[in-house]
Amino acid sequence: MTAAQPQDELRRVLDDEGKVLPGARVPDVADETLRKIFDCMSLVRIMDDRMMRLQRQGRLGFYMKSIGEEASHFAVAPLRAADWVFPSYREQGAWFWRGYTVQQFINQLFGNAQDPTKGRQMPVHHSAAWLNLVSISSPVGTQIPQAVGAAYAAKVMGKDDVSMVYFGEGTSSTGEFHVGMNFAGVWKAPCVFICRNNGWAISVSAAKQTAAKSFASKAVGYGMPGIRVDGNDILAVLQVAQEAIDRARAGEGPTLIEALTYRVQGHSSSDDPSVYRDPDEPAQWEKRDPLNRMRGYLKQRGLWTEAWEKELGARYNQEITDALAASDQTPPPAVDTLFDDVYEELPWNLREQREYLRAQPRTKSPHSHG
Repeated sequence: MTAAQPQDELRRVLDDEGKVLPGARVPDVADETLRKIFDCMSLVRIMDDRMMRLQRQGRLGFYMKSIGEEASHFAVAPLRAADWVFPSYREQGAWFWRGYTVQQFINQLFGNAQDPTKGRQMPVHHSAAWLNLVSISSPVGTQIPQAVGAAYAAKVMGKDDVSMVYFGEGTSSTGEFHVGMNFAGVWKAPCVFICRNNGWAISVSAAKQTAAKSFASKAVGYGMPGIRVDGNDILAVLQVAQEAIDRARAGEGPTLIEALTYRVQGHSSSDDPSVYRDPDEPAQWEKRDPLNRMRGYLKQRGLWTEAWEKELGARYNQEITDALAASDQTPPPAVDTLFDDVYEELPWNLREQREYLRAQPRTKSPHSHG
């Protein structure tokens, strides 16, 4: 496939039950890796359920679920540790896969003293520089030019590192999408663009975002290949991601991957999707559930047992319970950390402000999450 010939067919390997489609090429993925992905995907599903329940109980201020989109997270699986990932706000699996822990995840949600972002970001806006995971930003698309810049910097320095950036299909309507794609194409930057087409940009349908045949077809205008993949088919996701990463690492430039998936529930805990979409629509996607399809494939390979999945559920539920208990005993960040991480040496006026702040009386927060 060349940049002048975007692929509009949907790349698939598995059917809706997890069986390999006739004639499909199965990617070479180690059994251990497949089991680890299912393990991690299960954690995402459990975490989403637990945290949304906490939010509905008033114990957590905000949350964003990714139910139905989990397979798309694992486009990161073929990356190296030295590669950079620029996530959007619905890729929990990418964080856990790269090594972000349950405790770090929960500390960030509650903004306590152990929060890697020091309480400065709203919940689910993580940052983990030690894992080469760049801070999540609410304004959509800001991560795209950043990813291209990081990719081009690696190229200039003679490294074969790759950047991968995630965004939703609604983000293709932003200037950042155009700027990032254009520079990546011109510079042949080693960047992999993952467009999660989950059908809805909050309340705006994908049909209202573009008149193009597909989001992948936009790639031709920027001189790069565009690939459409069934984003709920874990084997297809791994296959196209590996191809794009190999291409970037070989100096052949960027690739745009449109992962077709579906946002089963609301955009966030603040959203009610029943006011803008057909209530029967999510049911149509239930049979395409990525976790069920992967389970079906693992069963056929003899890599899944009911006991194993039950053990995963018990282990992760306990780990989350323990992390919540630890977070409840962790104080908020010290107030004078407001002055950290901006200047190497604080100027005199900020030193005075910090001392003034330290001298003020403190009141105990009424909020507790248990």
